[in-house]
Amino acid sequence: MKTRLSFTAIVFFVSIGVALAAGEKEAIIEKEKAVWQSVQDKKIDAFRAFFDNDYHSAYAEGIFTIDQEVEAVRKTDLKSYSLSDTTVVLPDPDAAVLTYKVNAQGTQDGHDMSGTYNCATVWHKSGADWKAVFHTEIKPRS
Repeated sequence: MKTRLSFTAIVFFVSIGVALAAGEKEAIIEKEKAVWQSVQDKKIDAFRAFFDNDYHSAYAEGIFTIDQEVEAVRKTDLKSYSLSDTTVVLPDPDAAVLTYKVNAQGTQDGHDMSGTYNCATVWHKSGADWKAVFHTEIKPRS
């Protein structure tokens, strides 16, 4: 009877862990969508709040800090976007790696940036809040 009870307890706690992980993964995806929405809505303060102070990004143009990222967003006119093929990996309880494709339509600094991009964002949990610490995106060659 003791063995059966222990096995039941293990299955119960593993089930809770799987459910929590699934909830965290969905929360990360929703955060990423909210970042894109804040760009589209031109809500710079809301955009900035998603990022850690030590955030960096890597693009073909270079490596950027959060301040440089905010300045780029100020010059962005995002007309529409849609995320697809989202995958979240939780290497530990306080880290998440999100990969996805985004189809975006708009301009940045007067230049057309429309197209589909492969993206990755690393999120870190600080207390109860998730903050983005790294992002990259690349437009595949046609």
